[in-house]
Amino acid sequence: MSQSGSQTAAFFRDVRQSGVVWLVRDDEGSPAPLAADGTRSLPYWSTSARAARAAKIWANGLRVESMPLDAWRDSDLPAAASEGLMIGINWSGPRLVGWSFTPVEVLIRLAAAD
Repeated sequence: MSQSGSQTAAFFRDVRQSGVVWLVRDDEGSPAPLAADGTRSLPYWSTSARAARAAKIWANGLRVESMPLDAWRDSDLPAAASEGLMIGINWSGPRLVGWSFTPVEVLIRLAAAD
């Protein structure tokens, strides 16, 4: 399994167990980097430590926040879908890279993790 694949598997396992997702943000919102294909992804992490590493790498005053899994699934994922955003999953490494999925794909993977 690739590094991104193992990070993705860890994300779905961890959030199902903890019931929490983690994000980084500032007063303006969360970063949504532009990919080479022109899509933007909102990144989320499965643990506070993973999100804290991302906040440190991106800097710029980002803080780590948590969100209940149910609220994320029922509110944030539909909002991201309506805005045409992808969902970044457990991005890691010095350049914060990893896989992104459509919100619908995330919901399918969450359901499969039950």
